[in-house]
Formats: sequence, C-alpha cells, structure tokens
Amino acid sequence: MGDKAHTPAGAADRAPTADRPSDVRNVVLVGHSGSGKTTLVEALAQTAGALGRPGRVEDGATVSDYDEIEHRQHRSVQLSLVPVGWDGIKINLLDTPGYADFVGELRAGLRAADAALFVVSAAQEADAVAASTRMVWEECAAVGMPRAIVVTHLDTARTDFEELTRVCAELFGGDDPDAVLPLYLPVRGPEGADGHAAATGLIGLLSERVFDYATGVRSERPPGDDDREPIAAARARLIEGIIAESEDETLMDRYLGGEEIDVDTLVADLEKAVARGGFHPVLAAAPADGGGQGLGTVELLELITRGFPSPLEHEPPAVTTPAGEPRPPLACDPDGPLVAEVVKTAADPYQGRISLVRVFSGTLRPDETVHVSGHGLADRGHEDHDVDERVGALTSPFGKQQRPMAQCVAGDLACVARLGRAETGDTLSAKDDPLLIEPWPMPEPLLPLAVEAHSKADEDRLSQGLAKLVAEDPTLRLEQNQDTGQVVLWCLGEAHQDVVLERLRGRYGVRVDAVPYRVPLRETFGAPASGRGRHVKQSGGHGQFAICEIDVEPLPPGSGIEFVDKVVGGAVPRPFIGSVEKGVRAQAARGVAAGHPLVDVRVTLKDGKAHSVDSSDAAFQTAGALALREAAAEAPVHLLEPVAEVRVLVPDEYVGAVMGDLSGRRGRVVGTDQAGPGRTVVRAEVPEIEIGRYAIDLRSVSHGTGRFDRSYARHEPMPSQIAERLREQAGKRS
Repeated sequence: MGDKAHTPAGAADRAPTADRPSDVRNVVLVGHSGSGKTTLVEALAQTAGALGRPGRVEDGATVSDYDEIEHRQHRSVQLSLVPVGWDGIKINLLDTPGYADFVGELRAGLRAADAALFVVSAAQEADAVAASTRMVWEECAAVGMPRAIVVTHLDTARTDFEELTRVCAELFGGDDPDAVLPLYLPVRGPEGADGHAAATGLIGLLSERVFDYATGVRSERPPGDDDREPIAAARARLIEGIIAESEDETLMDRYLGGEEIDVDTLVADLEKAVARGGFHPVLAAAPADGGGQGLGTVELLELITRGFPSPLEHEPPAVTTPAGEPRPPLACDPDGPLVAEVVKTAADPYQGRISLVRVFSGTLRPDETVHVSGHGLADRGHEDHDVDERVGALTSPFGKQQRPMAQCVAGDLACVARLGRAETGDTLSAKDDPLLIEPWPMPEPLLPLAVEAHSKADEDRLSQGLAKLVAEDPTLRLEQNQDTGQVVLWCLGEAHQDVVLERLRGRYGVRVDAVPYRVPLRETFGAPASGRGRHVKQSGGHGQFAICEIDVEPLPPGSGIEFVDKVVGGAVPRPFIGSVEKGVRAQAARGVAAGHPLVDVRVTLKDGKAHSVDSSDAAFQTAGALALREAAAEAPVHLLEPVAEVRVLVPDEYVGAVMGDLSGRRGRVVGTDQAGPGRTVVRAEVPEIEIGRYAIDLRSVSHGTGRFDRSYARHEPMPSQIAERLREQAGKRS
C-alpha cells in the first residue's frame, strides 16, 4: 500500500511476539480447494523471514499441511496457524481447507480472525470462484469483516488478471463493483516458447512505481513508457473508488474539479476504508522460484499490517454466565477479565490434547487455573461441562513445532497444553468469574456413517476414540441409535468420513468397519386381527402354563402402543395381566414382520387360562408375545418409513434441477420461498431412506452452491414393492 522498502521482522528460529493488541493482526485465508492458500502462506512466511525456503504441497513439505493425512491427500483438511512478524506487527495467518467437507475448520478460522484474504486462482473458471467462495464472502459481509482478494497462479498460460478482477468485482461487489478494485497491475516479462509471458513485477496504481521481483528480491523503479498507458484508466477508477469511501465529503468535489489529490491522503483513506470493510482491494501474488521474495508478498504484508484492523477494532463475541445470564460486552483489554475460546482441539501423541485458543479479553498465562465451560452441543455428543483446569505451557505453533510463549494477550492466539476436558468451542475464563462465549454457527452434519468395531480389542477402545474425535470436531455428530442399535457418525461429506476413519485408525489406534446405515423403520397393523398365545410345557417339576387371547386394531399415527384389559371372570388372574402386557410390549419392540418396532396399535386382552401351580410371570409374558405374533400372521403388516421435512437453499438457476431431483426421490415439493436476491428455498417432504447421500448429491445437482437442512416430520406407510424388498433383505440377514 505504501512505497517504502521493508526489512523482514522475526527469524526462522523464533516466534514473533506481541505485548499489545495493537501489535496483532489475525488474518484468515479463504478460497476454493486448489486456489493456492497454503502456497501463499509459505511465500508470506518466507518473505517475512520465518522460513528459509518454502515447501511444496505436492511434496508434503509445507508448514501449514503438517498432518500425515494432508501429506497423503496433498490438500489441507484442518485449520492451521502460521505466525509471522512484519514491521513490528505479529501476523497470525490462519490457513483453512478449501474443500466443502471441512467448512467447520473454515468457520473456526473466521471466528479466530479479524480480517480475511480471499484467495482466487487465475487458473480457475469464473463459475468455480462463484460456487465456492461467494457464500463465505456474504457471511463475512454480514458481520462487517474486512476482506481483500488475492489472485494466485499468475504463472499459468491462461492467466488474465484484468478479466479475473472484473469477475471478482461482479461477484463480490454487489451493488457497488467499484468497491472491488486492484491496487496493482502485473508486469509481464518476455514471452517464453509457449507464447506466455510470466509476471515479473507489479505496477502500483497509486504510487505509479514498478516493484520488480524478477531477481527474487523486490526492487523499485519508475515506470517505462510502455507501463504508463495501461495504468491510466485503472488508476483513475481506483482513485474514484477510494474517494467514494472517504470520510472527507469534500474530496470528491475537489477531485472532479481537477485538483490533484495527494497520494498520502489517498493511501490513508484507502487504509481506513479497508479496515471498515467498505473497500476490498485486489492484489496479485506468486511464490518465488527457488526462494527469495515471492511476487506481491511485500505488498500483501503491507496491506495486512497497515490496512487490516487490529483486534482492538473488532467487536468480541457476546458472553453470558454458564447459566445464561447476560453480561456486559467484552473489551479487547489485556488487563480485563480473562475470556478466551478454544477454536481448535488436536491430539498430539507425545503432548496429549493441545487447544488452539483466541484470547478476546485479559491475558492468558502458563500454569494458571482457568474455568473451562462448554454448552449447547449435547445433540452432537458433547456433554455440557463446567470444570476448573490448570493451564500447561503456552506455545506458538509453526507447523509441527511448538515455540514457547511467556503469555498471550487479548487479541492474540496461542496453543495451550494439558487441558484434558477442553473441547473445540469451549470458553476459558477466570475460575472465580466463569463466563460462556456465544458459540459460532456450525453446519449440520447430514451424511451418516455407521461403524462397528473391527475386533474385540477395537471395541474396548472405540468409545474413547469416538469421544476424542467429537471433542476435536464440532461438525461431527455422534449418535447411538436406540432403534437400530447402530453407532452413527454424522459427517459433512465423503472426504470428511475418510478423515474421521483415518484418524480413528492412525491417531487413536481403533480399527472400525463402515457398515450400511439403517433408517429406523416402524411396523403397524393394516387391519384388525386376533391372536391366541399358548405356552404350555411340562418338563419335570413345575411346568409352564399360560394361555391368552388378544384383539389387535390399528390406531392413528403417533398413538404408540395401547394395552386394554377386558378379561372377565378371572380367566387370567390379576397378577398376570401385567405379565401379558410386558410380553406384548417386548414383542412389539422387536417387531412382528421385518424386525422393526411395532407402533400405533391397540391390544385388547379378552380371555385366557391359568394353572394354579404352573402359571408364572415368565409364562404369561411368553404367551403375550406369541399372541401378538399370531395376530400379525393373520393381518397385513405395513412398514412405516420416516419422512423428513427438507429445506434446500439454492441459487435460482438450480431450483428446477433440485425440484426434479427431490421428486425422483419420492419427495413431495410443498412450496418455495424467496431467500434474498437470487436465492430460493425449496421445501419438500422426502422419505429419509431416499436422502441418505443427499449431502453429496446436492453438491452435484447445484454445482456446489446448495445447502439443506432436514427435520423429522412423521412415519408413514412405505410403498408395498419397496417394503417387500426390505422384508426379503431382512429374511436373508436372519
């Protein structure tokens, strides 16, 4: 943003430090998978002096992607922090995965950051940029987070920086495309054998200076005659865009009147507009070949330190007491009450659980006792908890390294060791004044993964391994399904499932087998029927004698099981009537046709016989179960399947495709609602058995732009041909 030369601060063997919130910048990198976020972090770390030589994603040698899974998959699967120093400012670079399955890691990065760099690849088509990034941009806009755009992969043959800048202005500018404008234009070197000219430098539109990176070290020179013409129109538009955001209302009149506005004034107004979130500059960046300063990295570090806000300018989240009582708003004050949040939890085989925390208020110090509070995620397998724990060492992460920190002031980030109960999303506060931070929004996991322990040894470790996984990942929901008996992990997608299984095996030593997910079905009678249960045995000593006769009739949906006693004359002694009911209810829970619970029937006990010696509670329970099975053999038994209310949010152009897809799943579209400009919510009722993989299929139908949620509506009869197929499958299993 400015023009002066800079000397890298910090060194590769020590962590940058910050004693004041004003000396911190927390920046999250957002972008499509493959856009170059991790490579950009490497280039920025090298230019800042934190790395001697950048690594490559393909080689598994980058600072950000240090997990074994990331090395194998050649992509980021988790949030990582890379702190660097520049001009006395500590910059916390938060690298996030670009793949949709790991959006929970992205949301954690947004929570920890005060500004965002949206990384867009010049090698990507405009549709890919729109599908993957626009919704996150809108989320940031809704909370006023400052944003800038970085164009990467300028070395590709089809790069067109100017065209991509225009596309970004259309996608992200909304009603004001002049709020998204480039600060620099790339300078091309000589054409190669393929006819492509690589970018070797940048022209500053405000300073009208050329910053040359051809040698791997940034140098500055005045523009040549060939450089001036292409920047004139872009410079004029940039100046008008900055002036439009200026707080000086006279500036536009002076400019239109022909007055030459001082560059320092323009830069100051630009920095204020960026920090307010009103202007979004577009920059270009590329790593250096073989080391040195990467193209545009100095300009990016200048933007971060001078244009992005410090934590003092970002309002902290709301807080309450653990009981839910509101508390006054927080201030980013190192001397204030301690309030920090766990934004990521990871298990280290040597150091145990490590918590990455953002301190919003106060100062966190090693070896102090803090209150750990977690609430609101019980439906995902996280128990509410309030405990006091002693903080271990504070460290600053740098890939696999953990560098010691003396303290962590408000606004900064640090890793905390030995917090045995802390989970992602938990609040750390003073033990004598416990507080709870309002949780950040998390996507609902809607793709089921049913698992079974591979062996007896794995079964013993399974529950502990699952508990640790859920503690790390709040986008993972653990369900112990009472109807099917399955252990189900609800995930965000197939890639998320793969990582979950890999972590269970590699990190916690638990081998599991993925098994087909079973939708919880029900059974009910389709017509009235009668049954007689006769349990009479004589095998020496006391025998077993119990006879009961029942009538069964269907009831309206939601009625459950009703048991009515209409025995007269003591045919079934009073103590054994309850035994018959137990037997009926136990058989109903096991099912009478395909092994699914029986519901919505009235069972009337009308007659029976007993023996003065051989009748017993167990005998009449058995007779009750036999009577219900006999009644089921005389009447049609319907399978009931759960139906979900589904709400799908998609751009307008995909509404027809989504409605057609839902109809093909035996769904009933019940309506549509407009959800803002260009967005529609499609409401439908769909059998749950048809949407087990909808989290994956919707991405294909909507080109990655669709979202959906679902909720249970009711059980209703399943079509006979599908029910018969399921009965056949159940018969083969048994």
